[in-house]
Amino acid sequence: MEKTRITIGIYGQQYTIVGTDPASHIRLVASMVDERMREISAKNPSLDTSKLAVLTAVNAVHDYIKLKEQYELLEQHYLQLLKKDEGEHG
Repeated sequence: MEKTRITIGIYGQQYTIVGTDPASHIRLVASMVDERMREISAKNPSLDTSKLAVLTAVNAVHDYIKLKEQYELLEQHYLQLLKKDEGEHG
């Protein structure tokens, strides 16, 4: 796989990211992180950048876990429907 090297800006800092994802994906991720950091900073202006970054990461992982749980429930529901359909038609 070919690696992509891109410089992105997050919360006023420049970072060089190297990965196999397309540059557009890396830019989207960076944009979302920057947006989330700015939202949290607006609500908590006294946070230093380090604490802001950790709080942003905690919120992102929280959202990820909730989405993963929803996905797993949907997957279980889908498999149940599939088994039911196979039982009726198979």
